[in-house]
Amino acid sequence: MVSRVLASVEGLQLSISATTRPPRAGERDGREYYFFSEKHFDELVAQDGFLEWAEVHGNRYGTPRAQAEQLLARGADLILEIDVQGREQIVARWPEAVSIFVAPPSLDELERRLRHRGCEDEPAIQRRLGNARSEMEKAELYDHRVINDNLQRAADELEKIIRSYRPDAQGLRSGAF
Repeated sequence: MVSRVLASVEGLQLSISATTRPPRAGERDGREYYFFSEKHFDELVAQDGFLEWAEVHGNRYGTPRAQAEQLLARGADLILEIDVQGREQIVARWPEAVSIFVAPPSLDELERRLRHRGCEDEPAIQRRLGNARSEMEKAELYDHRVINDNLQRAADELEKIIRSYRPDAQGLRSGAF
């Protein structure tokens, strides 16, 4: 969904997150994630090198500060694909940030999608479902909610929300979503 919106909205950039988890099949460092060692992640935490970071599903994820600040300085609007813990940290730092909760149509559908991916064992699937239940309880804290029931419809809705925050078609406002 995000890739569709990135392709259709000029001046929008995805902030690539860092993680301590190993790459999945087909993932490349610097494309889907930056894959950091635990030690390197710890060093960046100590140096305040993340805009936000959290432990999720047994691994750590974070938004590298330097990359995000560089993109913002160039005038880009950023999409941060983060969990509810990360959202809380971003909103504390940038109250003007727009938060959009992307939800599955149901927990049953989320479970079906996780199983269809085929890249996690049963304990990981159960952990993800438990986390999703907890996160969905916090959806009302977000500025907007998009139900990912149909990929194109959800991408269109996300694009409409992003465009609604721009003062004109050129996107002269710079910020984070």
